[in-house]
Order: sequence, then C-alpha cells, then structure tokens
Amino acid sequence: MTLEHARQSLDEVIHAPVRFSIVAALAKVDQAEFKAVRDAIEVSDSVLSKQASALEAAGYVRIKKGYVGKRPRTWLSLTPQGRAAFEAHLAALREIAGSA
Repeated sequence: MTLEHARQSLDEVIHAPVRFSIVAALAKVDQAEFKAVRDAIEVSDSVLSKQASALEAAGYVRIKKGYVGKRPRTWLSLTPQGRAAFEAHLAALREIAGSA
C-alpha cells in the first residue's frame, strides 16, 4: 500500500509565494484591477505582470485589457480552473498543517 503525503497535492504553479498571493487576492473577488492587486500584494508592476502571465499560461488567471475613459486599464480574474486549483492547494496545505 502506497501512502502519498499531502505535499504531493500542492500545485507547483500556485505554490510560488507571489503567485499564491495573486490567486489568494483574486479568490475574494470576481475581478480586480491590476493596480489594486499590485498594491494588495505589495509587488512592482513588472513582478505582477510576469507572475500573472505565468498564471494565465497555466489557465488559472484571465487578463483583460480595456479602457476607462481614455485611460488603459488591466483587470485580472480567476478562471474556474484557477479557483478549483486554489481550493485544492489550500486543502493540501490544511492537510499538511493538520498532520504536523
């Protein structure tokens, strides 16, 4: 019988601290403006852009560009796949913390 430690269920895409922070911030809302996420997780524009792009490539985040008046804006949101991955990742973390 093979037992698998809960760490095997951690999502490597989400596990990186900045990406985890992005997903956690987006899990609370339907969508958020880029600047609001940047300020909430305390990173630079370039760091958020790079990490959000990695999450988008994994299918976890949707990046939508548009305008408010004449000013360009970017909004981030979790995809259904991203929400499911985040919940599974949290469940694995809880299992690890509970087994200590």
